[in-house]
Amino acid sequence: MLLLLLGIIILHVAVLVLLFVSTIVSQWLVGHGYATDLWQNCSASNTGNIHHCFSSSANEWLQSVQATMILSIIFSVLSLFLFFCQLFTLTKGGRFYITGIFQILAGLCVMSAAAIFTVRHAEWHLNSDYTYGFAYILAWVAFPLALLSGVVYVILRKRE
Repeated sequence: MLLLLLGIIILHVAVLVLLFVSTIVSQWLVGHGYATDLWQNCSASNTGNIHHCFSSSANEWLQSVQATMILSIIFSVLSLFLFFCQLFTLTKGGRFYITGIFQILAGLCVMSAAAIFTVRHAEWHLNSDYTYGFAYILAWVAFPLALLSGVVYVILRKRE
């Protein structure tokens, strides 16, 4: 049982790290001489030195992506906190429903953010010379892992 709890906590912390990195790092779209994320657009020289960083546009869809990524982090942190609270207060045989629901909400928020960005980023960057960066991919990886950990929390029963 102890190994199961340790595995669940490691999975949850891995999801949190993925969510933080994908929200903060400037690598959602990468092109020749520039990199963009949810917060700023940066242009770089051929040597890789960053020259100029400008705030991202004020598009409503970009603000919704920013908000849902932040919400996913908040839900995941709250879920981890609730897990530890329920671990010590839940009666024997009880299930971690609240923890699981918040973790599933975190997964749905990151999925919504990545899906909105996928559909609408062409309006933001008309140049077609770009690729998706690793932070964008990490957001998509965090989605199934968050859903998986949420389902595990819902199924999990407390034992003595």
